[in-house]
Amino acid sequence: MKLADVESTMQKSVEATLRSFNTIRTGRANASLLDKIVVDYYGSETPLKSLASISTPDASTLQIQPFDRSSIGAIEKAISLSDIGLTPNNDGQTIRLNIPPLTSDRRKELVKLAAKYAEEGKVAIRNVRRDAIDSIRKLEKNGEISEDDARDQQDQVQKLTDKFSAKVEQLLSDKEKDIMTV
Repeated sequence: MKLADVESTMQKSVEATLRSFNTIRTGRANASLLDKIVVDYYGSETPLKSLASISTPDASTLQIQPFDRSSIGAIEKAISLSDIGLTPNNDGQTIRLNIPPLTSDRRKELVKLAAKYAEEGKVAIRNVRRDAIDSIRKLEKNGEISEDDARDQQDQVQKLTDKFSAKVEQLLSDKEKDIMTV
């Protein structure tokens, strides 16, 4: 496993963590809250983004405009059944989601959820490190690289691990500030 491959895989783990953070509600309307919602559209699971345009007319409202008006009931049902905790308001043509201000208890729960996502990201990074070090040790055992080269490469992998773990920690810190800001 090349060092560039290790770095790009770790970067993908950081990006996945960031996408998870974006699904956490912070009291302000953000279209990425709806990223994980899938709608049963004519028997197939379809992402909401594929069925409607999502906009934020103001800081506390999300507006969903279905491309096909006949899908409005299915979209409303999918939002109601999801874990985002918002009640859809349907006027026959659009669906509006009013984002209520967060309570302090709910903010604490969301910080815990963000910490869980961050830990999942760091575990993914550590798994990449483990795989890379295993492959380096295998190369050393087969005599393809020297002991010194193996140690140098393992040190480089550890430095990358530290760098990307710090990025995840920074993302978590930023998200916590965002959630706790009233």
